[in-house]
Amino acid sequence: MDRLKAMQTFVRIVEANSYTKAAETLDLPRAALTATIQKLEAYLGTQLLQRTTRTLSLTSDGAAYFRHCLAILAAVDEAEAPFRTSDKTSPKGRLRVELGGGVGRRVVLPRIGEFRRAYPEVELSLNLSEQMADLVREGVDCAVRVGELQDSSLVARQVGTMRYVTCAAPAYLSLAGVPQTLEDLAQHTAIMHFSGRTGRPFDWIFAEAGAVRKVDMASSLATNDAEGYVALALQGLGLVQVGTYLVSSHLASGALVEVLRDFPTAPSPVSLVYPQGRMASPKLQVFARWLEAVFAAEPDLRREVP
Repeated sequence: MDRLKAMQTFVRIVEANSYTKAAETLDLPRAALTATIQKLEAYLGTQLLQRTTRTLSLTSDGAAYFRHCLAILAAVDEAEAPFRTSDKTSPKGRLRVELGGGVGRRVVLPRIGEFRRAYPEVELSLNLSEQMADLVREGVDCAVRVGELQDSSLVARQVGTMRYVTCAAPAYLSLAGVPQTLEDLAQHTAIMHFSGRTGRPFDWIFAEAGAVRKVDMASSLATNDAEGYVALALQGLGLVQVGTYLVSSHLASGALVEVLRDFPTAPSPVSLVYPQGRMASPKLQVFARWLEAVFAAEPDLRREVP
């Protein structure tokens, strides 16, 4: 039995919480995974996984062994990485990437051809769902996400900075007036952008006198789609607070007008997030470097340098 392969198989099953999903990500038949775990448990003399028709869970020994496996596999990847990324070999294999949200669709996806030409042996699987995947459980290698990292089991590598602008169409401003202060917002209507994952509207945040201030906006119109959010604003249906990259052309043409310039919104990091130990993978290393270059070329999204 190849113990290193057995460890990798065991870890992937635990991460996916499913033999079937793990088999799909490893491109192996489910029976092969079952046989590997049976041999591994026999070799160790203990049960690692408790299996029923509906659930899969670690035993106490399995949980301890899983932690050791993660450390061992991370050390192996770290030791091999400098040699695998040499000029003698090119990165290869499947890379599963979550690109949900406007940034993925508007910025990353249109330039994927560049990455494919540079690294033709990397097989890309791109998930464009608005729902945030559980990277570990679903076997996703990395994801592009906006905002502070919420999952402590993941690592975030900042690749850009999301800047925001508060704006509206001239038609709306001609009817409702142009707000000059944050207090003026009480007389205005907003279009809300809500999370497709949680259903919760994103807060309207401003900087005032060196402090952060949240403003509750009146609204009767909301969407979870970034492109739709801009489309509603262009119809003069209310104020929006939106990523600058999405509306820069509309601001330049006058189709949208920025308001409250003296009360800017704090920027958010745009990060490539991935499970612990995955950055040792050559294919993920080159994707991360390429992604940083993509964002560096975007004035409204390039990373802020302290």
